[in-house]
Amino acid sequence: MSLMANLYVGTSGLTTSQNALNTTAHNMANLDTEGYTRQQVSQGTRAYQTLEKKNEAIAWKQIGTGVNYNNCKQVRSEFLDISYRTENGRLAFYDVSVKALEEIEDQLQEMNGSEFADSLNNLWVSVQELAKDPCSAVTQSSFVTRANEFLTRAKSVYDGLVSYQENMDSTVKTMCDDINKIGDRIRALNEDIVNIESGREEKANDLRDERNLLLDRLGEYGKIEYQEDIFGNVAVLFEGSSFVTTDHVNHLGVDTTLESSVGYATPYWEYAAKTVDNHDGSKTVVSIEGAHVYDLTQNISTVTNTDIGKLRSVLLARGDHNATYHDITEDSEFYNTNIAQSVIMNVQAEFDQMVHTVMTTINDIMENAESNPAFLDGSVGEAKEFTLFSCANEEDKLTYDISKEKPAGTVLTGFTIKNTQINPKLIQEPTLFTYRTVDGNEDNDTVTKIKEAFTKENYVLNPNVSTRNSFVTYYNSLVSQVANSGDVYDNIKEAQEQTVDSVQSAREQIVGVSSDEELEFMIMFQNAYNASSRYINVVSEMLEHLVSTLGS
Repeated sequence: MSLMANLYVGTSGLTTSQNALNTTAHNMANLDTEGYTRQQVSQGTRAYQTLEKKNEAIAWKQIGTGVNYNNCKQVRSEFLDISYRTENGRLAFYDVSVKALEEIEDQLQEMNGSEFADSLNNLWVSVQELAKDPCSAVTQSSFVTRANEFLTRAKSVYDGLVSYQENMDSTVKTMCDDINKIGDRIRALNEDIVNIESGREEKANDLRDERNLLLDRLGEYGKIEYQEDIFGNVAVLFEGSSFVTTDHVNHLGVDTTLESSVGYATPYWEYAAKTVDNHDGSKTVVSIEGAHVYDLTQNISTVTNTDIGKLRSVLLARGDHNATYHDITEDSEFYNTNIAQSVIMNVQAEFDQMVHTVMTTINDIMENAESNPAFLDGSVGEAKEFTLFSCANEEDKLTYDISKEKPAGTVLTGFTIKNTQINPKLIQEPTLFTYRTVDGNEDNDTVTKIKEAFTKENYVLNPNVSTRNSFVTYYNSLVSQVANSGDVYDNIKEAQEQTVDSVQSAREQIVGVSSDEELEFMIMFQNAYNASSRYINVVSEMLEHLVSTLGS
């Protein structure tokens, strides 16, 4: 090879070393940039020049022609990326569950004020005092007052649970909008990356970093799967359905009218929903059957990956309606499938069941009491409506139907927290129910039954619990159940945090930029650059010497 050709060998070393130095400087400049992936120059040898070819048993006589700059690649582990996005999505799921249970616990304890627990205890004390002197105007008035306080505090707790349910619901559309924006941006990045890399001369590494960061964020919302094709496009599946394709994004829609009687948001796939065309060219969704993003009746399991993503967790925790005692008592299978997995609806149903049982038990005893004013009016044998609790709106008692198959009004609502009030007559005149029999004696039998009703352990929280409670212990058991569930989820969350930290640490060791390591590379590439420079100077001096010698 000629000396002139050797200059090109040195030039290739200078160029490659300069590119490596630029890459190292780029890594150092992005040391603290979120989502940045360490870049590395890939070097290779240029084609060898064959000087002499002998027989096949002897190596060819060849000479090198320099170093070649292949590309600037990202240093990533696909396995760790998939693991991180899966485990981080699982962490987001349990984080929502923990926060929901903490909020519910605060609501039940009424921000640590324990007002409802006190009102329940006060009602029990008033029953005990009434049993001592049933005919006393003071004890009768106290009983009505404490019952009114009990119902008022119960409404406050239930309204707090409903309010939190609505707050969670308000985040569903925001999350779906964010998911759609992430999908749109990934598709746009796909297009830019393909355009830049189609010439196979450079890599769109910074755009790839942004896309990887978006995939990390998308993994927090739900279960994702993705695959990159040979052109650089990434196709994404979200919850098993096609989300981002090479040229399109299937957006999530949010329905608040078609399927939920209380207007709670239901995510669905817009492409799968049934629509009708309007005169102005727009479309109106008429059915989302078969277009649901989630099947919330599935059991939550790590094995089947149904515990991934905060969107699913929010939908499960929120539920799809304001639960009442019917959700527990009417159909145990319905409860296990639709209520048990929702922490808010489960507590709403159990709490309403307690209040409903207290009200109906007291009412049943008073309805059949000989001291009931209905008896004194001569209406023995007829329906006796003079009770402590009454329905605030009679129409509410005709609209409930848990099966969603029977005509409206086939199942009576009965007394729930939302539709019940204290009998207005007793509010105006607490001593109207005198607790005296027709012959003028104290009705001790009635107040004894009310007292015994508070201490009988006949009530369970839900069909899956065998421990029985009385009115006095039911609420404490409910709070303890929430606290225990919170501890379980909190332990799962802590274990998941350790898993995510472990995977993230392993991933960071690969993709992260180490200033010490980059400085070592910088020294190495600087020395390589200097060596190439000295090589060129030597060749140049040799050429100058040869030219001057030949000239003389």
